[in-house]
Amino acid sequence: MTNMNKPFSVLKERLSGITSSRKKIGFISASLGFLLTFGFLLSPASQPFHHALFGNYEDELGVTAESSASDAAEESRKYSNTLTEETVKKGQSLYSVLSSLGLGPGEIHNVTEKLKESFSARNFRPGKTYIVEKDPAGRFLCFTYKQTPSSIIHVQKDAESGDYSIWEEKLEYEVRTGALGGTISSTLSAELQQNERYALIGQLQKLFVNRINFRRDIQPGTSYNVLFEEKWLGNEFVGTGNILAAEISLGKIPYSAYRFTDSKGRTDYYDSKGNALNKRFCFVQPCNYSRVSSGYGYRVHPILRKRHFHGGVDLVARSGTPVRAVADGKIVFRGRKGAAGNMITINHANGYKSKYLHLSRFSSGSGYGQRVKQGEIIGYVGSTGRSTGPHLDFRMYRYGKPENPLAVLRSAMPTQGVPKAEMSNFLAQISVFRSQLETGNVLVAGIAKNAAEPSSAIN
Repeated sequence: MTNMNKPFSVLKERLSGITSSRKKIGFISASLGFLLTFGFLLSPASQPFHHALFGNYEDELGVTAESSASDAAEESRKYSNTLTEETVKKGQSLYSVLSSLGLGPGEIHNVTEKLKESFSARNFRPGKTYIVEKDPAGRFLCFTYKQTPSSIIHVQKDAESGDYSIWEEKLEYEVRTGALGGTISSTLSAELQQNERYALIGQLQKLFVNRINFRRDIQPGTSYNVLFEEKWLGNEFVGTGNILAAEISLGKIPYSAYRFTDSKGRTDYYDSKGNALNKRFCFVQPCNYSRVSSGYGYRVHPILRKRHFHGGVDLVARSGTPVRAVADGKIVFRGRKGAAGNMITINHANGYKSKYLHLSRFSSGSGYGQRVKQGEIIGYVGSTGRSTGPHLDFRMYRYGKPENPLAVLRSAMPTQGVPKAEMSNFLAQISVFRSQLETGNVLVAGIAKNAAEPSSAIN
């Protein structure tokens, strides 16, 4: 990884650039005069004139001969501002640094108030460097701190008025496209950390929050591909930007997310079929039912005739009616469960868990430990266990606590997908992303190979 705290040599050159340019201009002017008079001054006839011209002449700095030029340069340095590079030490704060530079409590308060919008105390860490400019008398003039690779903070004091001006200098970075992919050997976070792109994990978790539990579901052997933006300042890697495409395969079930901007300028993430991701966690009805025979909450049990708490809803339906998974998830129980009869329990994202009781039988594709998609048939309505007739006792839990299943279903609004008029453009975008993933823009040792194309060309 590139060292983010490299010396300010380039910045120092910029700060002293005005002086350098003036020297160059003076050199050009002097050279022109020299070319005009050089021939005359070297001729024998010019020797008396040469002595008269230079023998007793004092220039603006009192130089009368070449031997005194070095004295003049030394004298000039005495009257020049100085630039020094310092390092933030352990235990130091911005207040203590400014105080050590001669600023009083009132001045520091004034400066820190102006810095609130642009300065981050979190980025002021031991080991990072800053530049101090002082006048010939050693009085403070300017404090320059590179808080991030692309953000430089300047605190400057006006030598005449004593007022302070604060501004943030933003460096323009180049956006490139990078890609990572392969088979996970331990965890996805470790895989990204190994490739020095750990910052992507947060975005990936947010994209798949309603579909994948990163701790439980991603195991060694899981395959993944990620296409993303990178920020660079010359040869220095600054950080990652937006994820453009992500594909994760859990067994035989692929999960995908693609960034797409429609013709109206709206940008969002969608799966391969154009369904929007993460608008709101959406559930579907577990089965087609005719009525609710028993609601959620306290009731008198129809068989035991005792008052008790009913943690689900009884949905009356014909025996054999298909029962579907209300959302993507993993089957964590499938079998006989006492009075509940044949039951299936599915773990979902966001801490949700659904239970399906009194099933007549299970579907062939709903084995224990298998992942199921939303709407997939997992079993059929029955009357097994303690039951008075065919119905589905449907229950929902959030972080282990029961919730009213009907209220949960009502609160989950359908997600919006890519408009039909935009589908051709969306599919073309996916094709471009997949082509880029297949070409293998692989990151090695912190440098992105084949990653010079700006993301704007593909997004």
